[in-house]
Amino acid sequence: MKTICLYFEIHQITHLKRYRFFDIGTDHYYYDDYNNEQTMGRIVEQSYMPALTTLLDMCREHKGAFKVAFSLSGVGMEQLEMNAPQVLDVLAQLNETGCVEFLAEPYSHGLASLINEKCFEEDVKMQSAKIAEYFGKKPAVFRNSSLIYNDAIGEQVSKMGFKGVLTEGAKQVLGWKSPHYVYSCAYAPKLKLLMRDINLSDDISLRFNDSSWDGYPLFADKYIERIAALPEEEQVVNIFMELSSIGMAQPLSSNILDFLRALPVCAKNAGVSFSTPTEICQKFKSMGTIDVPEAVSWNDEERDTSSLLGNPLQQEAFNKLYSIADRVLIAKDPRISQDWAYLQATNNFSFMTTKYSGIGIDRGIYSSPFDAFTNYMNILGDFISRVNSLYPDDIDNEQLNSLLTTIRNQGDEIAMKDTEIERLQIKLQKAESQLATAKGKGAKKVETKATTKAATK
Repeated sequence: MKTICLYFEIHQITHLKRYRFFDIGTDHYYYDDYNNEQTMGRIVEQSYMPALTTLLDMCREHKGAFKVAFSLSGVGMEQLEMNAPQVLDVLAQLNETGCVEFLAEPYSHGLASLINEKCFEEDVKMQSAKIAEYFGKKPAVFRNSSLIYNDAIGEQVSKMGFKGVLTEGAKQVLGWKSPHYVYSCAYAPKLKLLMRDINLSDDISLRFNDSSWDGYPLFADKYIERIAALPEEEQVVNIFMELSSIGMAQPLSSNILDFLRALPVCAKNAGVSFSTPTEICQKFKSMGTIDVPEAVSWNDEERDTSSLLGNPLQQEAFNKLYSIADRVLIAKDPRISQDWAYLQATNNFSFMTTKYSGIGIDRGIYSSPFDAFTNYMNILGDFISRVNSLYPDDIDNEQLNSLLTTIRNQGDEIAMKDTEIERLQIKLQKAESQLATAKGKGAKKVETKATTKAATK
């Protein structure tokens, strides 16, 4: 029986403000709060709330026959907490239906997986903990920022304990193979790979409202018929997209919500089910390993990282940012850590792209890639100065880590001694109280004897 794995990404960048060279060293707040609030308000109204409410109705109506997965970046969740908590409320209601799975991803929606293993691991752990805090369960399946994946990333993700990974069904990886099977990581065969069906996914997220497309208009029954008509042995169909494509890229006036509502009924009639990523990893065996030596992603037609790191501007910003990754992790300064998460987001690098992707790029406040690069590097310059100011520059990372470990151990030892002192003080107070009670009883006994003796006389 064929099954559909439907997945939506929810991520919102924390927009950077205009930051001049002369602000370096004097202004340590980098964010455009007004832009963040306005952008979030627009997306919530036009996309997130209508789409999630529809999906919630579908889960309740079909009682386990319809299932869906979500991945939320940590920085995106922070934006929702500040500007749209109602979205998190609906997601909690979706979670209560038992028909939803929440996936792991980097908290920052960043690119650490391509350069720094420790930073990547900490990023994923932090997001997984936040998902568990909100929804009561740690994720079992992982998806990277922009579905970035290669063999080395798969190996590290497997070591973190995840059962599976969502990634792009790129032609340079699959070759003649179909994305409609479960595969496994070349470096960690126990890790399942779920490959995105590019055509079926983009038919909804990119082409649904395109009247010049030869598949227009797209109806739910015809869409499901295409899935049901796949060869019998091709049983897994992975349809992955951004949630914002519902309502933003494809406006609600296109009747895309009606299309979504009709999918479960049409699927049931065609003998097609819905499954979560974890269910697929449990039910289906791997058809073999897939070699992915170079990173793939779901970005643009080439399905690689060139739209994020393909030009000298992006590479300079990327290398400069992650040159201080170890010091940021060692420092464990809350304000530094928060800024670090926001500065890593992939959107900061996509604003700098000079590559034509066939899809319009909204650069926000920036007039060009060079404008985006200049603004980002000014902020990064201030941020790096703040990181370096925490500890002397002449101490390398290894020495700094050793020094801070010693300090933390001493702090732990002091805390243990303080606890012991507190325990002994309590014990002393009890002993003094018991002694005072005993003295009181003794004095009372003496007084009673004296009174008795006087009465006898």
